Formats: sequence, structure tokens, C-alpha cells
Amino acid sequence: MTRAVVFAYHNVGVRCLSVLLAHGIDVACVVTHADDPAETIWFDSVAELAARHDIPVITPEDPNAPEVVAGLAALRPDFLFSFYYRLMLKPPLLALPPQGAWNMHGSLLPRYRGRVPVNWAIIHGERETGATLHRMLEKPDAGEIVAQQAVPILPDDTALEVFNKVTLAAELALDRVLPDLLAGRGHATRQDLSAGSYFGGRKAEDGRIDWSRPALAVHNLIRAVAPPYPGAYSDTAKGRLRVLRSLHPTVKAGPFGGRPTLFTDDGKLYAECGDGGVLRLLAVEFDGLPLLSSQATMSAGDRLNAIFGTPALPLT
Repeated sequence: MTRAVVFAYHNVGVRCLSVLLAHGIDVACVVTHADDPAETIWFDSVAELAARHDIPVITPEDPNAPEVVAGLAALRPDFLFSFYYRLMLKPPLLALPPQGAWNMHGSLLPRYRGRVPVNWAIIHGERETGATLHRMLEKPDAGEIVAQQAVPILPDDTALEVFNKVTLAAELALDRVLPDLLAGRGHATRQDLSAGSYFGGRKAEDGRIDWSRPALAVHNLIRAVAPPYPGAYSDTAKGRLRVLRSLHPTVKAGPFGGRPTLFTDDGKLYAECGDGGVLRLLAVEFDGLPLLSSQATMSAGDRLNAIFGTPALPLT
């Protein structure tokens, strides 16, 4: 029976570990992360899945520590898999399995190597992304590709909606290629890194909206950081606006001549951006309370008036 050590976290980790088990692989150990109490845990638990299957689980702070490497080497794995594990694995670990170390990445490599690829793809207005299974090297996301699965990004998809598609893409790609990989006949294609891109991580403060930018760019930022991510925001003299969802812009010339402005029309909330394009805002909070709500006793326009003393708030 083929034996594997699996480094995994998040929904992709859960689904890909499930694929390995469905193919009868002996998972000797799962290496995962202890959940951070300061992080909003909206995703499934790899540790819980492993426990259901009586698989030993470890959560080392440093997976590359000599004692961790020695312990995993003693298991004599044929394969090492990494599915959305958050820490880099160094050469001593990658050299353990005779049939290779393989990582599932959430983009169509070589594009969007690095961190949070789904969010970056949406920010850049991509219409397609996917999942890629590739050989692990010390250089991140740079090894030969053995499987890819593309998924569409629709114009109003949020990061969560795209991430759910990428999770399924990862499951499909792994399930399709695993028989060949186990038999040693997987076809690996070398990456042309010069044709790709690399991006770093993002912080909550990167969600600040620059309303002087084109409406489409603002829309892409809003959906790229929509909940369960921290959300896009804009500070005013009276407090913080948090914009959680918008619609792809269709109006190219708003009523304020390209002056960024929050306004209402026929009970709906809109924002004009720097290019004159207009976004309809579907979910907005002010200091943690919704500006738009079907249960509200006050219309969005009345709320704008009550809070800011104007039905049209300049966003500069």
C-alpha cells in the first residue's frame, strides 16, 4: 500500500485529504496548524477529518525542525503532499519521499505564484483561475506541473465564491491524476516562470478603498476582500464605512462628474468613482451597523442624512 505524509489545512486540505483516503492511500501522519484564536475560522478542519480516520496529527510550530523531519522520515513515506499548508517546507523534508513531494496551489500556475492567489486574481479582474498540482521545490510554486483544473470567475463573484470553486477544482485535479501519479506515470510539465507572476500576502489595511480609482477597480477590490475576509473600507470624518458587496458597474457617467460620492437613488445606494463609473452597493456598514437593511425603519437616504447631514456624501 502506498504511504504518504500529508501537510494540510483549510477546505482544500480537507477535500484533498479526502481524495487520498478514497484512493486507498495509507496516510501515516497529518501535519496541520493549530487554529489561531485571533483568526475567524470559517473553514473546515483537517484535524477533525484525520481524527475520524484515526490518523495521527501533529501541529509543530516549525515543520522543518530536525526532530520533526526525523520523526516523519521514520514513517518511510512514498509521497509527501501539501494542501494549503501555510509554512514553507525545506529540502530535508522534500527529499524524504522517493516518489516526490507535491503541492496543490490555488491558481493556474505559473500565474499567481505566492500568497492568497484567489484574492489577487479577483483584484486584477481575471475571468479564470483554478488549481494546480505541482512538484515541490525549495523555490515556492515553481516545480513541474502534473495536473490543472480551471474554473471561471464571474464579474460579481466574491473571493469566497471563487475559493469554493477552486476547492472543487483542487479535488477534481487530484482525483483525476492520482492513479497515474501512484503508478509512476504522471506526466510532468516544466513551468515557464517568466510567463507567470508572484504575489505576497495581504493585510486587512490593504482593503482601504481609493474612490478616485475607476469603478471597476473599486468593485474588484470590494469583492476580493468581502467576508469572511476583512472587507473593503473607507474612513469618513464621522466613522468608518465598510463596503461588503457591490455590483459590476454598468453606468459609465454618473451625476457627479467623476467626483467620488456616495448617494441614493430610488431607495438604492450607489457610489460614483473617479472615472465617473457608478457602483451599486449591496451591503454597507457604518461603524458596524448596516446602512442598508430590509428591517431598517429608516431608508438609506434618510440614514445618510441623519449620520452625515447630507443625502450625497463626498468620498474624498
